[in-house]
Amino acid sequence: MLYFILFVSLSICCFIHINAASIGPFITADVNEVAGKSFDYIVVGGGTCGCPLAATLSKSYSVLLVERGGSPYGNDLIEDESSLTLYSLITNESSSFAQPFVSEDGVANYRGRVLGGTTAINGGFYSRAGKDFIERAGWDAELVKDAYEWVESKVVFRPYHLTPWQSVVKEALVEAGVTPFNGFTLEHVKGTKITSRIFDGNRKRHTAADLLTFGNFERLTVLLNATVQNVIFQHAGNGRGPRARGIRFFNSYNNSSDVYEVYLNQPKKGGSWGDVILSAGALGSPQLLILSGIGPHEHLKQLNIAPLINTTEVGKGIQDNPTLAFALNISQALQKQPPAGSQIVGIANDFRFIIGSLTVAMSLNTTSKIITAKIADPLSRGELRLNSTDPRQNPSVKFNYFEKESDLDECVQMARLIESAARTESIEKFLGRKQSGFVDGGASTEEELREYCKKNVSSIGHYHGGCLVGSVVDGDYKVFGVDGLRVLDGSTFLDSPGSNPMATLMMLGRYQGIKMLRERHGRK
Repeated sequence: MLYFILFVSLSICCFIHINAASIGPFITADVNEVAGKSFDYIVVGGGTCGCPLAATLSKSYSVLLVERGGSPYGNDLIEDESSLTLYSLITNESSSFAQPFVSEDGVANYRGRVLGGTTAINGGFYSRAGKDFIERAGWDAELVKDAYEWVESKVVFRPYHLTPWQSVVKEALVEAGVTPFNGFTLEHVKGTKITSRIFDGNRKRHTAADLLTFGNFERLTVLLNATVQNVIFQHAGNGRGPRARGIRFFNSYNNSSDVYEVYLNQPKKGGSWGDVILSAGALGSPQLLILSGIGPHEHLKQLNIAPLINTTEVGKGIQDNPTLAFALNISQALQKQPPAGSQIVGIANDFRFIIGSLTVAMSLNTTSKIITAKIADPLSRGELRLNSTDPRQNPSVKFNYFEKESDLDECVQMARLIESAARTESIEKFLGRKQSGFVDGGASTEEELREYCKKNVSSIGHYHGGCLVGSVVDGDYKVFGVDGLRVLDGSTFLDSPGSNPMATLMMLGRYQGIKMLRERHGRK
């Protein structure tokens, strides 16, 4: 499993004044500081999409950003690239800032539980979506470009020098036929390329939380360690559907049964309402909709949740990209090298496979070099359901890897590409030894690789869907059947954009924030 973090507990129990080099004027983990107050917008989830969204909206309106985890700042386990993969050694479901979960398929995975979300625990690889993805989404291409550049001006860094291992990976991918070599580019183009990262030249991570420095500090409040229980609705009584009026929440790490509320500001005469926006991720946002009474009525009744809207597609269409990881046979000396993320990516087989390499921690003192690849556009989809009404508990999710036979066929082809890269002269020369295949004893047969795929499928955490545009939300990410509630995160994506979704999720927060400001100001 290739997702990256180590357990740490970080609490902030009062308002903290922070300079602009950190995240803004104040954050708090004291629920009493915000309980009972009203804001123009409430953003649930201080992650990849929620942070840029909150910063953008705060330019003109008061915004409360609610994050269930703590702060990433001053923590070397998050900020230092040499701690990149230590997450897998010490995590727990209740408090670590990488919350582990295992899908019903038996595949281990992680969710960010910290300000900055997954950008605080991932491999830091930054690459834009392809033009076809942007066109299918119906986004304004010029505004998309501006939003990407806004993100890139703060948290994205070009690697001007490749590490020795990434230089070898570049040569190996080209040698394996992942061509052409495109040099440095942020665009999603076929072949092998160098791209940017959210690690700077000193190997320090810059999460989406850094984008909060672009906000208006007088209008932006960040509440940490607060878990949202559900959205509060009010029935207008004018023939319209229910309207979101606020949220209920509690302290994430306090055993107290105390529940608090915050509300949306009531507009002045002739004015317009703001929104509650769920940006809690592909697991968190559908979970919160269901907890708020929006979902399949049968499932709501099983949970003893009063149904509000019978939205049968909540939790449906969720998907993960099947991934294979190949651990290279390396010397003991190379096993002492620190963990490191990717600088190189290969986009192969007509954009169907994404391939690269990382140096990952195997223990506190040893690392391994792996080649990993994912299927970019699988057809198999799954479903998310709740086993508990406690929002701190992971929902149950089944991705149904390889339910479609064509996905398994592609996995076999992808495995052969990985083996081809691992056996290149470039890698053999650098490592000083030949590499075997996925199955020992020479070349792997197709049947052996099919079985290997089924038994060893893994994830790089690019799961998405569950609140899809067109079935749960409209093109402006407004939830069907209610007013004042939107979902904005990877749960709305039918496919994972580009080689890595992080860039596009941060862009989307900025992009949709600008659109919402224009909409409220009466401009297109």
